[in-house]
Amino acid sequence: MTDALHTTDPTEIAKFVGSLPQGAGALNEKMGVEIIEISAEKVVGTMPVDGNTQPYGLLHGGASVVLAETLGSIGSGIHGHSLSKIAVGVDINATHHRSATSGIVTGTATAIHLGRNSAAYEIVITDERGKRVCTSRITCALIAAPQISN
Repeated sequence: MTDALHTTDPTEIAKFVGSLPQGAGALNEKMGVEIIEISAEKVVGTMPVDGNTQPYGLLHGGASVVLAETLGSIGSGIHGHSLSKIAVGVDINATHHRSATSGIVTGTATAIHLGRNSAAYEIVITDERGKRVCTSRITCALIAAPQISN
């Protein structure tokens, strides 16, 4: 199943992020995550290495996982919305292939399953040279949206 939302337009992406209950979320803002393409099938975002390093100056593995979860969750959320459901993460893993010490990393989340009750994505994070830094996989459950009372 595909969703009608697919854009690389920064204004449309900002509108989408602004429609979320807490926008991009405080963690993504602190880490400098920027979304540059969104759809149920593919989500692309960037994050600076600077400010997201471990004590040896390397990109923190947890930072890579934050980027991966953000991208996979956005795609799952877009897919879930088309089913009147919300996405909640239930599993994520990551394999760290090489270090990054500067610049920007780019994550590309590609859907590997878009079902009625779950969505799964492979997220490949690369450095500015296009070298793979991390490969992650996330599965989100698609659940009924909570009822909001006045």
